[in-house]
Amino acid sequence: MLNKNQIAQRLAKELKDGYYINLGIGIPTLVANYIPEGIKVVLQSENGLLGMGPFPFEGQEDADLINAGKQTITTVPGSSFFDSAMSFGMIRAGKVDLTILGAMEVSETGDIANWKIPGKMVKGMGGAMDLVASAKNIIVAMLHTNPKGESKLLSRCTLPLTGIGCVKKIVTELAVLDITKEGFKLIERAPGVTVEEIIAKTAGKLIVEGEIPEMEW
Repeated sequence: MLNKNQIAQRLAKELKDGYYINLGIGIPTLVANYIPEGIKVVLQSENGLLGMGPFPFEGQEDADLINAGKQTITTVPGSSFFDSAMSFGMIRAGKVDLTILGAMEVSETGDIANWKIPGKMVKGMGGAMDLVASAKNIIVAMLHTNPKGESKLLSRCTLPLTGIGCVKKIVTELAVLDITKEGFKLIERAPGVTVEEIIAKTAGKLIVEGEIPEMEW
């Protein structure tokens, strides 16, 4: 079973040289710390920044330098700042190659719910709806189950949706899964996790074909 940093390390394997990437709040932001050597990517934040770097070390934070989730960040040489209108123009024009988001639920058809739990106060959807509608590739980073032990990978989402049929891949503490026309397809399992455990904790249709390898990073 992976911890959040290990999930981020596995997600970093999905980055390709030259990609423009948006990292959502939560586990996705940690991906900035694990960009593989030998590739160059540009991290975009919807509050108006191209060229985010890894998180600052304790004591080196700049309170004026934040991402869309209001976390302090660093920048890399050549980074640029602009208003949110230009940032969303970039997103809506399809200039973001990969978006990695957190989620509360994902359905077997690739629907995502990641912004609201009825009855609880939320700040709003933020840029998530624009990102899922416009990005070329959506990967979700999430925990496989909720605090009650109930699956978050469902036949159909029960929470208000952010986007429909947009998720391509999911990385959890237990597994890597692709979204296919037939449902969730198990691609990799976390070290020490059995296929049977993943099956038991996945409520949606799960396709298991052949020997499932352990994750590598």
